[in-house]
Amino acid sequence: MTSPSQASTAKPLINHLLHHSRLRSQFYALRHGQSLANVEKIISSDPQISTVKHGLSELGKDQARVAGRSFAADYCKGGVPEGGVSPFKGVAIYSSDFTRARETASIFAEELSEAAIPLYNNDIILETRLRERFFGDLNGGPDTKYQDVWDIDVKDADHTEFHVESANSVLRRTTKLVLELDEILELQLSAQSEGSYNIDESCWKCILVAHGDVLQILQTGFLRHPDASRHRSLEHLETATIRELILPE
Repeated sequence: MTSPSQASTAKPLINHLLHHSRLRSQFYALRHGQSLANVEKIISSDPQISTVKHGLSELGKDQARVAGRSFAADYCKGGVPEGGVSPFKGVAIYSSDFTRARETASIFAEELSEAAIPLYNNDIILETRLRERFFGDLNGGPDTKYQDVWDIDVKDADHTEFHVESANSVLRRTTKLVLELDEILELQLSAQSEGSYNIDESCWKCILVAHGDVLQILQTGFLRHPDASRHRSLEHLETATIRELILPE
C-alpha cells in the first residue's frame, strides 16, 4: 500500500504511453513539407508568428502531394478482404495549427479525397498540442542553434535553458493526446458499429501532422522510453516523411 508521504513524492507521469501495449487506431507521424523557415534556415516556434507565417515552399507543397499520393496508394493497395468489408474506417488527420503543418495536412487530405478515402469529420482537425516545441530565446535565430538545445536534452530532458519548452513537456502533451485521440476514435466506431463495420475488426488510421522535434520526441513515447532524453538518437524524420508509430509487443 502506498503511504501518503510516498504518494506526495511520486513523480508525475511523463510518457503516457509507458504502460500501454496496444492502441485501437493505427497512428502515423507526418512531418510538414519544406517550409519557408527551412529555406531561410531559421527557428520558427512562436505561435503568434508561425500560425500566420512560414508556410510551405513550392518544394514543400510538392512533397506534401507526393506523401499524400503515396499514402493513398498504400491504403488502397490493402484492398478489401473476402466478404467486402474494409478493415479500416478511413483516415483521421490531426495537425498542428502552425501554417507549415496546416498546409501540409490540407494538401495531404486533398490527395486522399481524390482517391475516395473517407476522412474523419470530412476535414483535417487542428490540434495545438501538436505545435512545434517552443525554442524561447532562440526563436527567429539560426537553426544551427537547435544543437545547443539537443546537447542539453541528452543530459536533462526537463531543462528549459534559453527559455525553451522542455523535451519532457513535449513528450507529456503528445502522448496524452495520442491516448485521447485513440479513445475518441474508438468511441466513434462504437457509435457507428451497426451496419457494414464490425467494431472488433475495423479501425481508423490516424495521421499526426507536426514538426521535427515534436515527432522525434513522440517516437520515444511509442518506444516506451521513460523520458525524452534520447529523441535525437532515433532515425531523423525528413520533411514530408510519414512513419508509422508502433508500440512494441
